[in-house]
Amino acid sequence: MEVFVTVKVLLLTGFVVLGYANAVHAADPALLAPADTTEQSSEGWTFNFAPYFWAAGLSGDAAQFGLPVVSIDASFSDVLENFDIGFMAAGEARYGPYSIFGDIIYAKLGADGDTPSGLLAESVDVTSTTFSGLLGVGYSVIDAGDVGHLDLVGGVKVWSVSTEISFSGGILGGRDVEDDATWVDAMAGVRGNYHFTPEIYLTGWALIGGGGADLDWDVALGLGYKFNDTVSAIAGYRALGVDYSQDGFIFDVVQKGPILGMAIRF
Repeated sequence: MEVFVTVKVLLLTGFVVLGYANAVHAADPALLAPADTTEQSSEGWTFNFAPYFWAAGLSGDAAQFGLPVVSIDASFSDVLENFDIGFMAAGEARYGPYSIFGDIIYAKLGADGDTPSGLLAESVDVTSTTFSGLLGVGYSVIDAGDVGHLDLVGGVKVWSVSTEISFSGGILGGRDVEDDATWVDAMAGVRGNYHFTPEIYLTGWALIGGGGADLDWDVALGLGYKFNDTVSAIAGYRALGVDYSQDGFIFDVVQKGPILGMAIRF
């Protein structure tokens, strides 16, 4: 059994098809995998775990208790100024073509917002505490060992979101309201890895679904570099969106930005 520490990010389906076509043409068939794929198919279970850093901005709409919708548009620098606490990590257990994977995001942050036409309040402060936990299973429909593979995946994502909205000035000035919601979405898509060389690889996933939310999606793409058998680094871009509306609670947002991490194998 080997233990891996790695960072996972997401991959668009077009790169999957392109990678496979190029690999077949080179008589070295391969495709995409969520982690360093070295010697994983012949040695039983393998595991990987990865905390990572996501420099994400936040934009969208939030509302509660039937109050006017608040529009949010905060860059990463804006979010960072109001960032209280956060934790992000991913992991996987794999046995041959089968995999079990997870991804956790927890963050408490603040952002400035505004009401329609700015008439109901002069300024709006929004504090959001968000937890999302994804648990899924996958099966490799294309497996080329060390070079890469492509997994079809499905799973569930649990969301727990609490928002506090504070209005200053205008008709709603002085009002401070808080509400929360928890829901579950079914997710499906692809995830994988393609090694251009033993050191350089492309990795990612693309997921879409819904259930409690009207729409839930998560995509990203990253480029990794192995310094040696123990340490590698990865950099890429991730975008995640969710559109939830129930009983006056609205959380319709998109988070997107660069993602960075370090992979340590031991």
